[in-house]
Amino acid sequence: MNAQDFFDGLESRINPDKTAGMNNSYLFDIDGAGKWKVEVNDGKVRVSEGGEHADAVISTSEETFEKIASGEQNPTSAYMTGKLKVKGDMGAAMKLQKLF
Repeated sequence: MNAQDFFDGLESRINPDKTAGMNNSYLFDIDGAGKWKVEVNDGKVRVSEGGEHADAVISTSEETFEKIASGEQNPTSAYMTGKLKVKGDMGAAMKLQKLF
């Protein structure tokens, strides 16, 4: 699944029970694919293309993102090896596992 397909279908794949109480925004900057902003507001998820500001900014290559999305790559090990970078609110970033 490429990044575009992942973000196009994200809203319909989210379990609102898992994201209840979450109020964070995320900007995914996928090199070679684009940028997507994901806003989580108490169980509701909204995805839009583009964006500049968010609680946490996640940057990675398209190849690494696709591996994470498919389950081939562990996001924590991608972060620890520098393949995935996070700027901003690390607490918000840690909640991302609820979205995947």
